[in-house]
Amino acid sequence: MFAYLRSVWDEPRPPRGAARLWWDWALVAVLLLVAVLETVLRTDLGSRVGSLVVAAVLLPLLLLRRSRPLLAVAVAFGVAAVASLVFGGEPELNVTVFMVLFPFSLFRWGSGREAVLGLAIMLGKVGLSAVLGFISAGEAVGGIAVLGTACAVGAAVRYRGRARARELDQVKLLERERLARDLHDTVAHHVSAMAIRAQAGLATAASRPEAATEALGLIESEASRALAEMRTMVRALRHDESADLAPSPTVADVALLASPGRPGPEVEVRIDGSVDDLPKSVGTAIYRLAQESVTNARRHARHATRIEVSVVVGDSSVQVRVSDDGDTGGTAVPGHGLIGMMERADLLGGSCDAGPNAGRGWTVTAVLPLTGARR
Repeated sequence: MFAYLRSVWDEPRPPRGAARLWWDWALVAVLLLVAVLETVLRTDLGSRVGSLVVAAVLLPLLLLRRSRPLLAVAVAFGVAAVASLVFGGEPELNVTVFMVLFPFSLFRWGSGREAVLGLAIMLGKVGLSAVLGFISAGEAVGGIAVLGTACAVGAAVRYRGRARARELDQVKLLERERLARDLHDTVAHHVSAMAIRAQAGLATAASRPEAATEALGLIESEASRALAEMRTMVRALRHDESADLAPSPTVADVALLASPGRPGPEVEVRIDGSVDDLPKSVGTAIYRLAQESVTNARRHARHATRIEVSVVVGDSSVQVRVSDDGDTGGTAVPGHGLIGMMERADLLGGSCDAGPNAGRGWTVTAVLPLTGARR
């Protein structure tokens, strides 16, 4: 039991996004307007000015609920306790229901010790109101239940976000492993070529001394390419798993994705430019990106009849574009497949974007530099 409590106390804060968003300010403005209207329209308020002042003091604390959740809870419930003592009762405005956002934010964004301290502050406020007779025992139990529910929802969202982050990390790791295996074939090819050139140079060095110089030049070229590929490979992660020994696909294999006469949407492939001199890592990545995009379109593009795959090789980069004419049903959250594609493109120094078309359909566009790796 002590170990569990210790782990809760030592729980760190989760990674946070923006401390404040535009709709946080909009929420404060709307709630302040509602507080003013309620103060003006309600006839059963004991202290109109006091109730409005309390609400006006509490509302700006919503802007701190992500960056300073414990401070927001301490000040909010502290102000509410002081107001209860001053006015001899609980805040009368119904708009103060927004205070449930403070315990939610505390358990969503706060550390373990902040959650424990904040929970103590909230329970202390409810207990004080009950002892002083501002609320009945039943109301105190109901208040604790509401606070507990808000805390539980905040904790659930927190750990769901953590689980989602772990899933995304796993997808990225698996994609890095696949990339490392693909690059392994490329580096092995270069090293084998260097060994063959060296053997040929040694065999002919006695009769043709210039052959040794030619072999050294070719070895230097192959070594430069191998080092470029290795710079990319060391960016990826590998585990002690058996390697996939199947030959790595190339850009030429993208044509195999075409599906004339097959069930489902028709896949058309167009390749513009010379693909013979592409680095093998880039060619393999282009195939993987096109393959995953076509697979996603077949699975998720409802009522699609056509999938177009376009590969364009330029002077410094190569672009792959996969577009379908299906019904996307609105903007979708990036799935694991798309996240994996983005990770592969990023590791090779490129980019990968996806989104709905202006009318129907979905398009994935990836651009990779011909170098195959960021320098």
